[in-house]
Amino acid sequence: MNLSSTLWRLIIILLSFPIERGPLLPAGCQRFNASGYLTVKPAPLFLIGSNLTVYCRIPTCRRSFTISLQLNSETVASRKKVNCTTMMFSLFNVQEPNSILRCKLMNDQQSTVVAGLDLHGGLPPDKPENVLCEMSRSSDFITCSWERGQETHLHTTYNISLSRENGTQMLLDQIQDAAEITISRAKLDENNTHQLNIAAYNHFGSSRSDPFSLCVKDIVIPETPRIMQIEFGHNSKAALLQWKTSGSSESLRSDVRLRTDNGSWEVGEGTEPTEGLIQVDGLRPLTDYEFKMRTCSSPGSNSSKRSFCSKWSTSVGGKSPGKGPSQQMHVWRMLGGLGAGGLRVVTVLWKPPSPDDYSGAVQNYKIFLGNDRKQEVTCPAASSRYSLQVPAELRALSISAVTSYGTSPPADVPLGRSGDFGPILRELAPAANGSSVLVSWSWPGSRHPSTSGEEPLHYVLEWTSVPVAELQWQKVAKDQNSTFIRGLSAGVRYNVSLYAVTTRGVSAPSSALVYSKEQKPASGPSMSVLVHESGRIRIQWDELPVVKQKGFITNYTIYLQTLDSSNTKLSVTVPGSSPRPLWLDCPEGALALQLTASTSAGEGQRGKRICSQPERPAVGLLIVAAFIVTLFIAIIANLMCWRCARQRIKQKCVSWGPAWLHENLPKLGNSNAIRLLEYGSEPSFSSTHSDPPLSPISVISQEERDDVYPTVHVDVSHGGSGPTAETPLLTSDSGTVLGDSLLEHVSYKPQIATSAQLGEEWKETEDEQRDVPSYGEEDKCVSGGLLGAFLPSAEVDFSDPPLGLTLSSVGGLLWPKTPETTSFLNGGFLLGRRGTENEVEADSPPLDLQQGEIMTADTEDTLSQRTVEATLTDGYFPQAAAVSSTTLWDAQRQQGR
Repeated sequence: MNLSSTLWRLIIILLSFPIERGPLLPAGCQRFNASGYLTVKPAPLFLIGSNLTVYCRIPTCRRSFTISLQLNSETVASRKKVNCTTMMFSLFNVQEPNSILRCKLMNDQQSTVVAGLDLHGGLPPDKPENVLCEMSRSSDFITCSWERGQETHLHTTYNISLSRENGTQMLLDQIQDAAEITISRAKLDENNTHQLNIAAYNHFGSSRSDPFSLCVKDIVIPETPRIMQIEFGHNSKAALLQWKTSGSSESLRSDVRLRTDNGSWEVGEGTEPTEGLIQVDGLRPLTDYEFKMRTCSSPGSNSSKRSFCSKWSTSVGGKSPGKGPSQQMHVWRMLGGLGAGGLRVVTVLWKPPSPDDYSGAVQNYKIFLGNDRKQEVTCPAASSRYSLQVPAELRALSISAVTSYGTSPPADVPLGRSGDFGPILRELAPAANGSSVLVSWSWPGSRHPSTSGEEPLHYVLEWTSVPVAELQWQKVAKDQNSTFIRGLSAGVRYNVSLYAVTTRGVSAPSSALVYSKEQKPASGPSMSVLVHESGRIRIQWDELPVVKQKGFITNYTIYLQTLDSSNTKLSVTVPGSSPRPLWLDCPEGALALQLTASTSAGEGQRGKRICSQPERPAVGLLIVAAFIVTLFIAIIANLMCWRCARQRIKQKCVSWGPAWLHENLPKLGNSNAIRLLEYGSEPSFSSTHSDPPLSPISVISQEERDDVYPTVHVDVSHGGSGPTAETPLLTSDSGTVLGDSLLEHVSYKPQIATSAQLGEEWKETEDEQRDVPSYGEEDKCVSGGLLGAFLPSAEVDFSDPPLGLTLSSVGGLLWPKTPETTSFLNGGFLLGRRGTENEVEADSPPLDLQQGEIMTADTEDTLSQRTVEATLTDGYFPQAAAVSSTTLWDAQRQQGR
């Protein structure tokens, strides 16, 4: 005894050891005690659909247990207690042909099967129908078959009897559960007619077929064909079967059956291109098939008028090859602008071929340029678009898909524009699912392309999300006027455009915006307060970004809340197209504002809360501004009236400006040369110079020059008691006064004005100064102000030789910064200037004036002594100017008083 046998014995003992009055049982097993029995009426073999009565009996009465019945593991509810040992159960309309009955004793702790029984149901046999007897011309047996009818679920026996027309029985045979019998051809007389009868019977009944007339010459069928070869060729959708038969194949037609993966046989769509060949269409690529066939002849002369067909041939299998794409791809394009060299960027778009249209995998795509397709561009299999530069005049572009089993037909890419308007989008209706939109369109009026000689090819519908994302599109057949756009996202705005592609080109697009499903705005607009007045407020807000609108904005709602103790809340709703900025009536005081946007889906979130205070009237600021303006005007007015201020401003402007701006130019009216020209007293001799000579030029000695140009010393001083002026005349060397008559013979000085003219100017100056009030402070400003530097005591010295005048000395008269002495005449004056420039002394020759009086009036304590020397050379100096000083004129006027 080995160890394994010992272990098995122990396991059996443990399983047999009684626990709670029974052995251990595996899970799912029931305890069986065949102490009772079952009785079925009418019988355990019953007719399907009948009612049964079942009795369950146990040998002894056990009151703590209950008798139950199970039919196919389901407890039967209809029961009746006969006594403590018998229980009756009723089964109604039993349809199951095979069932199991179990009788059980049950209490709360256990369940014991006390009896069991199998039920068998069946049906009587149907009448055999469609009896058929066939045989081939070379066969030695006749095969007769029939249709049995419905399944009886019981063994059914068929009795076959064959007799002659006179009733003599020739054959009697019996088969069970069959629908076909074979009869030897030798037992029949081929020239006579026989009668065949088939009878069927089982436990529940019997049936008999109609008599079948059997004549050998009427039951001959064609020979069974044989499939010799299967060819698929380059087309995976069809198979060509080559078959052969031992008999004649004339006037025979063929039938084909096929199946895949051991499925059911199906009738194939076969055509016979030639004798001995049959083509089966409708196949799938790369699929294993089994084929079988038969041949049929024309109807015979029997009463059935049926055609006779051969037996089905032996099945032959084969695998269909892969196929290449047979349909053109859907293509579209995006046109770019013209680039360098007249090239245009074209982006070609395409849809991959349908998987049902080809087998295998796409290897690549090829783009052909031009009608000749000599130039081509290869694109990867994973791509669906490609950009390339083509000449602007190119009008032909096509694309094909290359697979492992073939290439699709080229699809033309439309490049040209027709120049016409296309159909108009009529409706963009979002679907209920929120991810698709129904797009419909129509041609306006009489603009259908068929009316203008164009042939419509198809429509192209393209859409893209806003902001712009990748373009999506689809091709629509020319006979459609609506389609669905699927795969859209809710809350995203889409721009939809429709094009019509005709034989002339692509029409102009018709575009519209749409949401597949509107949602509430994701946020509120940004708002700002422009003006906040008492009782009203002016606000401005920005448009929400498109990605946050989630729909078409229908209206805006402004929420206002006071910040005082009343805490008043108001809301104002305005249309989405309302103008902005916007005035609103509002409560008094500080406000808090918020803004929301609404779509057809509802109101969105509130925007950022802002607070605003009403503007206070700027009374204090206006008062300050008015005071400043008034003060400024008063200062300007006073400055205009104060002579001192005017003179200071004028001198400042003169000192800051360039020299030519304030240079005193000579007055042409004082020129004697011009007077002589006006009165016609020009000398008889001519000259080619611009200024004609007016008098002869003579050279004199130094002594004669001293007589003609004496040096005059003038001391001007004023006492403390009052202004006094000493007015000496020009004298000669002997001390005699040089009057006007003598000065006329000194030399020609055309730029020296006459005393009458200077008197007139002086008078005009006095009249102008009388208009301005004279104050003590003004007189002090005049004597000690900016002009004080111009008015020192003047000393004129005529004794300095030599006499000479230069343009620089004349121009120097306009600068008062150098020490100078000025001698004024009544109506005329003699000026001399001595100055230093860059520490170099320069003498200015004196000007000998025509008048004989010198007028000076300066106070002694305000004017300093200065000396001006002026020399004048012989000759003609047309650019010498008369110099006057308003300040000295005022001094002379005071002296005259």
